[in-house]
Amino acid sequence: MPEVMPKEMPEKTALITGAGSGMGLETARLLARDGLAVALLGRRPEPLEAAAEAIRAEGGTALALAADITRTEDVDRALDRVRTEFGPVDILVNSAGSASSVLNPRWLPHEEWREVLDVNLTAVFQLTQAVLPDMLDRATGTIVTVSSLAAVHPNLLGGAAYGAAKAGVRNFMTFLHTTFRDQGLRAITVLPGEADTPILDRRARPPAPEERAAMLRPEDVAEAIRLAVTLPQRVVLQEIVVAPTRPRDTSGDLEISRWAGAPEDTRPRI
Repeated sequence: MPEVMPKEMPEKTALITGAGSGMGLETARLLARDGLAVALLGRRPEPLEAAAEAIRAEGGTALALAADITRTEDVDRALDRVRTEFGPVDILVNSAGSASSVLNPRWLPHEEWREVLDVNLTAVFQLTQAVLPDMLDRATGTIVTVSSLAAVHPNLLGGAAYGAAKAGVRNFMTFLHTTFRDQGLRAITVLPGEADTPILDRRARPPAPEERAAMLRPEDVAEAIRLAVTLPQRVVLQEIVVAPTRPRDTSGDLEISRWAGAPEDTRPRI
């Protein structure tokens, strides 16, 4: 019988957070089709395992890792597993996101504020800190973070905590770019506009299906991420704005968002 050759392992490894749904899932699918080994990181094991199985069914290499990215010990444990299975991380994609249900800082509970900053900002710092030594030692690496146009145009649609967190992470990525680019690190910020992802379900008024139809799709943002990470290492797309061609009227949503979480006696009489 002919000798069975072992399957050749991918040359590069990508670690993707929020990979159980939305932009993270679509990014994982695209990068796996390009031949990268993808490590899928998220809180819920079921969708991660389903995504990994689907990628493997297409001939890709995938590893599902259930972890809370706001916990340092979870991040360290996940990175140890990735290094054991695939080697050092070449590409980190910070796609996980969280938004508060209360948008107005007048009513925003402190716990919701902390939760949004932990997921959107602190977790990005912790994951970056975990992968940075390997990247700098090898003088190559790419870190992509999905921020938001709420970082540039903050308002009640995303809310006070979300806008602040996304602005903070954009600043942090710019810091990485200016500090480590001469050591071979690419730091890339993606700023999407309104996208039809599960996070919209937490809005004070979740958009109707016909409104979502004109929004970005998760795969649109994933394609932008794919472009940024698959270009030659000599090229960095420092910031990428991905927005719907046709903006929608959000004035009604803004007014509803203003009063989400407000005590009944403070709400305007209609």
